[in-house]
Amino acid sequence: MNSQRFIKKKLIILFLVLITVPFTMLFQMYLLFPSRLMLLEGEEYTYHLNRPITIDAQVDKSGVLSLNGEVVNDSYELDLNNPLVIKSNELGNFNIDLKLFGVIPLRSVEVDVVPKATVIPCGSTIGVKLYTDGVLVVGTSDFKNVSGENSEPWKDAGIKEGDIIEYLGDIKVKDIEHLTEIVEKSQGQELKLMIKRKDKYIDTKIVAEKCLEDKQYKFGLWVRDSTAGIGTLTFFDPETKSFGALGHGITDVDTGELLTVGKGDILQSNIVSIRKGLKGKPGELKGVFMQEESSLGRISANNDFGIFGKLYDIADHSWGQPMPIGLRTQVEEGPAYILSNIQGDQIEKFDVEIQKVMRQSEENSKGMIIKITDPKLLEKTGGIVQGMSGSPIIQNDRVVGAVTHVFVNDPTRGYGIFIEWMLKKIIQLPEK
Repeated sequence: MNSQRFIKKKLIILFLVLITVPFTMLFQMYLLFPSRLMLLEGEEYTYHLNRPITIDAQVDKSGVLSLNGEVVNDSYELDLNNPLVIKSNELGNFNIDLKLFGVIPLRSVEVDVVPKATVIPCGSTIGVKLYTDGVLVVGTSDFKNVSGENSEPWKDAGIKEGDIIEYLGDIKVKDIEHLTEIVEKSQGQELKLMIKRKDKYIDTKIVAEKCLEDKQYKFGLWVRDSTAGIGTLTFFDPETKSFGALGHGITDVDTGELLTVGKGDILQSNIVSIRKGLKGKPGELKGVFMQEESSLGRISANNDFGIFGKLYDIADHSWGQPMPIGLRTQVEEGPAYILSNIQGDQIEKFDVEIQKVMRQSEENSKGMIIKITDPKLLEKTGGIVQGMSGSPIIQNDRVVGAVTHVFVNDPTRGYGIFIEWMLKKIIQLPEK
């Protein structure tokens, strides 16, 4: 009896191994390849996958892709134990279906072939003025109405912290002053209300009540319509004058929500002092900019990868020469440098080391880990500090990314975003 149980257990274990091993192998093969791949027209990309297996690559467009020097018309057999060289001389989009044994689907890869791009890396700090599209709710409260009762009009309307009030009635809300004016004119009459909550629009209704203390009509909301600060201009396209900066979005200090852009400007700034970064205490560049000064450019978009827009005039600035970009597949672990402005308006070059490269298939602002190695920068700032976000990262004479976040417990290290994610955001900037 015991021997039969032992044999049964052995068979179950063998069965599980036979099922698990192929599944694990398929999953590892799946992770090897991104779901999306960007290539520069006419450039070769070499991948060292080092897997003792052969798979089939099937393209949906004939003649657009070259694998290991051979133009693929339909399908191609890939030996993953050898280096894989990919190249395309035709702009556009196509798909590659990867299959094991030519039958078992592994992954469908969307390939986007774009023109070779050059940008001018900047590294100069800028003043940022941003006005929201609508009015952002940063808090709620109750108040005594003229009847002496606690009133919370916002609660019946379903308003939450982080919502953006875009319309009251049929009127587009411009700013806080405009909102106050509309509410007062309502005299307690019901108003239609359109709010934006993340990516969704919600229609509701609200009735303002008169406050006992100041006799003004109110919703019981704390709101904000603008922000200002210091950041770093990453790059601009000399042909279109489109720019990208910061490498991460501007969020509201109270709600943590991305601010939607109604209008905004970038201005020239000067660094006047530095608060050095320490373990557990992020440092900061302290700069000044005059709000009355003429704008360097218009902000059209604020998203997870920075602020984007158009420069007005580039003739009066000496940001340097155009430089080719490097895609994430061309970024290597090893030495690089950043351009940054930590004193006055002077842009300097500082050595860094790219310690880790995340082979992302999806857009993310944390694409690489960098370490500041430059003695001068370490002495002055302690590493990466607030205000340096957006400093361009350059490796092998290519702009490959931008500084985004600092490690709070190690200010010498931080994250960088791949430049291609930022470039994708300036292709179709909204007109403002």
